[in-house]
Amino acid sequence: MATVIKGEFNLMNCDSEYGELKKVIVCEPRYMKIDEVINETQRHFAKDNINMKRAMKQHQQFVQTLKDNGIDVYKLPPREKFPEQVFTRDIGFTIGDTVFVSRMGSTIRNGEEKVLRSWLLEHQINLSLIEGDRIEGGDVIVHGRRVYIGVSGRTTEATIKELQTQIPDMEVIAVPFNPIFLHLDCVFNILSEKEALVYPEAFEEETLKLLKSHFHLIEVNKEEQFTMGTNVLSIGNKKVISLPCNKNVNAALRERGYQVIEVDISEIIKSGGSFRCCSMPLYRETVH
Repeated sequence: MATVIKGEFNLMNCDSEYGELKKVIVCEPRYMKIDEVINETQRHFAKDNINMKRAMKQHQQFVQTLKDNGIDVYKLPPREKFPEQVFTRDIGFTIGDTVFVSRMGSTIRNGEEKVLRSWLLEHQINLSLIEGDRIEGGDVIVHGRRVYIGVSGRTTEATIKELQTQIPDMEVIAVPFNPIFLHLDCVFNILSEKEALVYPEAFEEETLKLLKSHFHLIEVNKEEQFTMGTNVLSIGNKKVISLPCNKNVNAALRERGYQVIEVDISEIIKSGGSFRCCSMPLYRETVH
């Protein structure tokens, strides 16, 4: 059973992953560190850990890039007890004019949702609390009247079914994948009405066939999946923010007419997330 709170913060709207981005929530990586290994990327970098000063500087550059492109950036207050809080995408997600907030799927992140909820209430934003098990925004990808939701270690099928009851006019498609990759947006990301990035090895043949029936898939190789090549952020008008190191992904996007804006957040991705993970859209223009 969901609690729905109605308010006014101009208008919220997210019905795609590629409409022109106007409003977004971020959180500075002020207390970012690999405190408890919760994914394979962190396991690889656990010994070196995170250079917090470098992460902060890179995040500031990312935020400035958003502002330079006319996007209003809102910041959640960072809390020392939440080292993963920079990944605001996972804490909640916007579908239509409502922000949905659920319980986080890992113990170390439990409580981040309370910070977001308080911020949303303070700004009187339409909010729906999902009171089921757990669902994280990195598994939720919106595409018009369809919502693709990854079945992962962070998002349960039971909660996906509960969300479906809250958005009865939309088609919810559960997308199973190898949970070693944490979230769906680490292996699949929609770029336009007909194009999407994908790391094919994360999916069973039947699931990959389904995705191919809906999109022209641009494949990401193993090396660039590890450096979060799939986890780009589309900001509208075929502009995409991507890491400089993912040269094959960036070349493939440019060949297809995308403007690739390269920003280095190599320190932040050591914890297992990139640009999409570090941003929670509140408003995108509807693509007609």
